[in-house]
Amino acid sequence: MREKYKEPTPPKSLRFLYRSRLGAPLLRLLSGRVISKIVGKYLDGRLSRRRIKKYVKNNGIDMSQYISEDYRSFNAFFTRRIRPELRPFAEASEAFVSPCDAKLSLYKLDSDSTFEVKGFRYTAETLLKNSELAKKYEGGYCFVFRLAVSDYHRYFYLDNCEKENNVFIKGRLHTVQPVALERRRVFAENCREYTVMHTENFGDVTQIEVGAMMVGRIVNNHNAGRYSRGEEKGRFEFGGSTIVVLVERDKVVPDSEFLQNTADGYETAVLCGERIGTKYSE
Repeated sequence: MREKYKEPTPPKSLRFLYRSRLGAPLLRLLSGRVISKIVGKYLDGRLSRRRIKKYVKNNGIDMSQYISEDYRSFNAFFTRRIRPELRPFAEASEAFVSPCDAKLSLYKLDSDSTFEVKGFRYTAETLLKNSELAKKYEGGYCFVFRLAVSDYHRYFYLDNCEKENNVFIKGRLHTVQPVALERRRVFAENCREYTVMHTENFGDVTQIEVGAMMVGRIVNNHNAGRYSRGEEKGRFEFGGSTIVVLVERDKVVPDSEFLQNTADGYETAVLCGERIGTKYSE
């Protein structure tokens, strides 16, 4: 059985921003893109390197898992590369794999492509702002991969695919921690970028990268083209972030523990390249 995570008590700062009237004006400022751009410029600079040692200590990061290098900035450190042998990709064609290290929640999509998170109803259409594409996922699944700030922030193609161009949707930059999900429709409000992947084994899969508070910058490596399972798709720069993956009906059979854990209020820890389901067969 994989490790399960119950919602942690949010820090005082986030409780103030999301649960108090006094915090609302500050939240509006901090979730705006202007502040994130300013912070991003600092984190791209050499002066930000001084933050690295303290960050490693406070978050208990085992740096022996990562390729050793001299980081030119905090963002270069934040997007550090893990040793490849520590994240092998399941090679069997029928294996549906996680595109990243994350805490996973899984939702069955209704006949109208609707699912519920923390009391808020979402639809594939509100996520994609594309009603025609959203219809493809009626009765399918929505995988929500939440990346904490201490996670590995690079993500990878989950199958061999012919990929369409990236589509960027402007928005705000709320935190993706549970305290925000219970107060705002974060996945439909935040900046995000999606792409449709015509996969070799799992039909048309749409992957949505969702930015988050204090940068959460989405950097995708490619536009339209053909790419291979396990090839790096992109990265998130500083900030916890989320990847949402939509799969069509009768294409994937997820491991049963994910739906049960989500229903019980738990997230499930998964690693990049790990098998989390199998190809649907009649």
